[in-house]
Amino acid sequence: MRRESNSQIIDAPASLRGTVAFVSLVDAGSFSAAADRLGLTPSSVSKLISRLEEHLGVRLVQRTTRTMQLTEAGQRYLENARRILEQIGTLEREIQSADPRPRGLLRVTAPSVLEEG
Repeated sequence: MRRESNSQIIDAPASLRGTVAFVSLVDAGSFSAAADRLGLTPSSVSKLISRLEEHLGVRLVQRTTRTMQLTEAGQRYLENARRILEQIGTLEREIQSADPRPRGLLRVTAPSVLEEG
């Protein structure tokens, strides 16, 4: 069995978090709105995306004080990132639904005859 590079394992969690933040930014339209969706601060979202850009070696988002606009690389990354995140969600749902253990809320009703009196 071939060993994978440690850098892939080390970088994967950070790049995945950055990808989620990036897609949330585009969907929400601003760093503040993306931060609200993710339960983070706008500064944290910005840092996640900056680290992702550094990891990729390209700028994904052109930022100004008032607006943000996707670069060409950002547009390409977004298309693939959405698809990949959707596939991860689908896979998780499939795996969870294959679990035979019951889940959810169970309500039991019984006649009052069973009450202690």
